[in-house]
Amino acid sequence: MDVTLLSVLTIGFVLGIRHAIEPDHVIAVSTIASQSKKLWHASLAGVFWGIGHTITLFIVGIIIIIMKGEIPGKWSMSLEFLVGIMLVYLGVTTILSFKSIHVHGDEHKHVHTHEHGGKQKHKHVSYLKSMSIGLVHGLAGSGAMVILTMSTVKSVWEAAIYILLFGVGTVIGMLFFTTIIGIPFVFSMKRAKISRTLVFTMGTISMVFGIYYMYNLGVNEGLFNLWF
Repeated sequence: MDVTLLSVLTIGFVLGIRHAIEPDHVIAVSTIASQSKKLWHASLAGVFWGIGHTITLFIVGIIIIIMKGEIPGKWSMSLEFLVGIMLVYLGVTTILSFKSIHVHGDEHKHVHTHEHGGKQKHKHVSYLKSMSIGLVHGLAGSGAMVILTMSTVKSVWEAAIYILLFGVGTVIGMLFFTTIIGIPFVFSMKRAKISRTLVFTMGTISMVFGIYYMYNLGVNEGLFNLWF
């Protein structure tokens, strides 16, 4: 591996870390981190998001590169539109979930006992949801990833390594961010009023940003005109 290729792959890794903290990514994963009972749950939510994101980018990216094609703008923007729909959905479900946060005391003990009995189910659903969010984000960003990769590397195997290192960067970036963002949510769990406020705020941000995201794509960037 020559120095030039090594430099390119290093740049891919760094870009992956930077890519992880784009607003739509951060907001989506934060809705899950806001409901985490332990800090490492929030951290793993970020890891699973990164894994899902990388899986989609890698599969779609390599297929398109091998076929030497590209995703039409109409479809690329439509996939981006799915992100907006997902953000609104996550916002609504997060806002609804804050009603289940109970005050500390006997009621909290009941919730703790219930969670202990269903611990594996709660973790499985959260991480699966986080990975699904990553899959959607990866699908939406695959067009831009292909363009970036094809302008950077010269062969399919180099492209594969580049996308994987980009993916590793996104996993590390999201791991770091969700750990940081999870701290106030986890420490507020014993204070129901503060916890509800934080969760409700996060859900509202996700919903509003999702609506703006769809409006910007549909109206400002002309997606609706392409379809209708």
